[in-house]
Amino acid sequence: MQNVGTVDRVVRLILGAVALILAFLLLDAGDGAAGGIVLAVIGAMIVLNAATGYCLLDTVFHFSTIK
Repeated sequence: MQNVGTVDRVVRLILGAVALILAFLLLDAGDGAAGGIVLAVIGAMIVLNAATGYCLLDTVFHFSTIK
C-alpha cells in the first residue's frame, strides 16, 4: 500500500540523496563520525521511502500525498 505521491517521491529522492552525499563527503560518515552516521541513516530512510512509495509516519498520522 503506497501513501507517497509521485511529486513527493521525487522530492524525497533528491533530499535523501543530498543528505547521503553530505553525510559521506562533509561529515565523514565513512570514518565513523556520529553526525555523519546519523545523517546517512536519515538520508537512507528518506531514499527508501521514495523507492517504495510508503512512509510509516504518513500512515501513523493518516496522511497521504497520493491523489
